[in-house]
Amino acid sequence: MNPLLSAEQAVLGSVLLDPGQLAHLDWLAPDHFYRPLHKALFAALRKLRTEGHPAVATKEPVPLSWVTDAVDEASHHVRGLTAAYAHTLISACPRPEHAPVYGRMVLEGAIHRSVTEHAIRLHQAARADALQGEVEGALHYADVLAGVLGDLARRWGAELCPVAPAPPPCTAPVASPPVRADQVAEDEQFLLAVLVERPKAMDQVVGLLRPSDFAGPAHGQLYRCLGALHHRGEPIDRITVLWEAQRRGLLADGTLTTEQLTAICDGVGPGSAEWLGEQVMRSSVTRTAAASARAIRALAENESLAPGRLISHALHALGPLDDVRTRWQAANGHSSPTPLAPPTEEAPTARVHAALARSTPRPAARPPERPGAAVTPSAARSSSRTHG
Repeated sequence: MNPLLSAEQAVLGSVLLDPGQLAHLDWLAPDHFYRPLHKALFAALRKLRTEGHPAVATKEPVPLSWVTDAVDEASHHVRGLTAAYAHTLISACPRPEHAPVYGRMVLEGAIHRSVTEHAIRLHQAARADALQGEVEGALHYADVLAGVLGDLARRWGAELCPVAPAPPPCTAPVASPPVRADQVAEDEQFLLAVLVERPKAMDQVVGLLRPSDFAGPAHGQLYRCLGALHHRGEPIDRITVLWEAQRRGLLADGTLTTEQLTAICDGVGPGSAEWLGEQVMRSSVTRTAAASARAIRALAENESLAPGRLISHALHALGPLDDVRTRWQAANGHSSPTPLAPPTEEAPTARVHAALARSTPRPAARPPERPGAAVTPSAARSSSRTHG
């Protein structure tokens, strides 16, 4: 049994049994449902309520027309919905008064799907930008994702605060193959060669580039050595760089070899450290965006992760991209744009509390009869108000 499918069926069944439950589900939208049949049916139920269907206001037993009219309205937008399936939904609802809790489960599934979809878009944009030597698409979709996370946090009632997830035991992240790896490695090697040959060029890049901006671990560590020598005001040449690498244990652990240093330091032609640094940073932006997208997608696909924690961890995963983006924009004289948020309806505090509601123990009650029989939804409404 799929828990999310059961929750969607239970929400719809509760509303079919008791139209008054819609008053406690204003924060739930049709798009929050995964199955097209369920989206169409919930939209139809909301429309009937808005148009003042007699079943909504009556204190009498729920008429059978509430079910048939909802099925007819939904059938205009989706195929395959039958009255028999509507009664299956009714049978799938244990208690109509628990509708806010079932709806909360549906919203939780929608949050996971939404984060997954936007993480995939960010990853695709980052890969496309890497191939084209651009960064605008990745940064745009990063802003969209940040805006979506903010909206989801507001809807769920969670605090918008980045929190690092616990590291998984005995596992290491799997990186995707680098895009244009040969060109990126060539740019990084050429930049390092220019910096060794003309140490004053460090002034052009030291405030913007970080070792983590280099795709090659050996290149990043060598840049760290150059940065340390520059910071201490010591001379930079092939000998001092080799000595610094040895002091940091890079030769002993195999991170760097003397052959690699020789290849970098020999045969340097004219080159612009500023231009090469820009190429390295551009590659770093798209690579970091892709890594953040992969991490967020992995979080969103973890069904055991509560929405509040998912949002907090996803915001934390965007942190490295925010850092490299800030330096990229500073290098290009751009200010940071305001993150984009999709247009949404307001979610009043009372509705947020309803979304977060959980069942509380109550005396057992006789289950309501099915539509067409004597259904008394007043008890369900009274119980649901304790959750709203």
